[in-house]
Amino acid sequence: MRGDLSVADPIPTDGGRDLVHNPFGALGGAGLPRGPAPAPAGPAGPAPAARNRGRVDVTREVGGRAGKTVTVASGFVGIGLPEKERLLKSMRAACGCGGTVKDGRIEIQGDQREAVCRILGEAGFRPVLAGG
Repeated sequence: MRGDLSVADPIPTDGGRDLVHNPFGALGGAGLPRGPAPAPAGPAGPAPAARNRGRVDVTREVGGRAGKTVTVASGFVGIGLPEKERLLKSMRAACGCGGTVKDGRIEIQGDQREAVCRILGEAGFRPVLAGG
């Protein structure tokens, strides 16, 4: 035999103690402050406030690109390059294609106008399909 274990002392496998034992149950009345009360929700839950961040034109361009179609979102007002790059990243992930921020415009490869409009709408912009 090895060590202190012997055949006469088997390890119990019946669970031993009650499995519903809560070690934190005794802390309920210890004078600890309670957490904040949950906010009452309406029948459909709290609705997020729609932000109007301005109009953004969404166009499809082919000219000057060797016949390749590009979706362009332009006319952003009040946002900087970091936020445009975050929007670009979510657009590229949703469309499964490449894109770039160039001259203050977001350019996505292919005709992706519907997906670009959806993402801009979720970000609080008012996308408008412009041009052909």
